[in-house]
Amino acid sequence: MKKTYFIVSICLTMLFAISSCKKEPGSGGSASIFGKVFVKDYNSTFTTFQGEYYGGDIYVYIIYGDDKDYSDKVKTSYDGTYEFKYLRPGKYQVYTFSKDSTLQTTNVIGVTQDVEITKRNQEVEVPDLVIFN
Repeated sequence: MKKTYFIVSICLTMLFAISSCKKEPGSGGSASIFGKVFVKDYNSTFTTFQGEYYGGDIYVYIIYGDDKDYSDKVKTSYDGTYEFKYLRPGKYQVYTFSKDSTLQTTNVIGVTQDVEITKRNQEVEVPDLVIFN
């Protein structure tokens, strides 16, 4: 009888330890983050405005929690929409790249948005990521 109680107590302790572990932000959940990328199109010197539109085929990246590099990436659809699915509650950073409209650099710059998922099954809409092309 003592052996049975011992085994049951070990199983309950392990179950409690597993269930009390806090899961980090990332994949494996049931929430999602979605939004659109909006493009403002200029000539190469940013002196002539050529149009604006929601951009297709643009990479959007997501960083899970405190990760140092991007954790996942998706391409926007023809209408500029993107979505990251199956996320757990936590803090995220969504970003894409844009030409530098100030002409301070010839490199691209990041356009970022911080996002937080607070509960399971939540769908969080990110304000438009506005980039220059």
